[in-house]
Amino acid sequence: MGFNMKDLQRMQAKLMKMQEDLQNSEFVGTSGGDAVQVTMTGRFEVTALKLSQEVVDPEDVGMLEDLILAACKDAFEKVVDAQQKIMTSMTGGMKLPPGMGF
Repeated sequence: MGFNMKDLQRMQAKLMKMQEDLQNSEFVGTSGGDAVQVTMTGRFEVTALKLSQEVVDPEDVGMLEDLILAACKDAFEKVVDAQQKIMTSMTGGMKLPPGMGF
């Protein structure tokens, strides 16, 4: 491919910086028309949960649980998408199989 050691070191440093930036980023997953918001880091750590008052119904806890799960899934997918974009940019457009990210 015509890479020398300096090129590889630069690529590795760039990848490490991108990985660090991703891990320090926050992603917000939503559900119920933004009535439930889950904030997650690029490390998949949930850092915040916001609920709109209209979704807090003591008579329908199951709906609230479903909305929270959906918002978590949305945030998770956003982190995975961001990982995939970084890896795609580093591999020249070649996509990695699921689970092969950071």
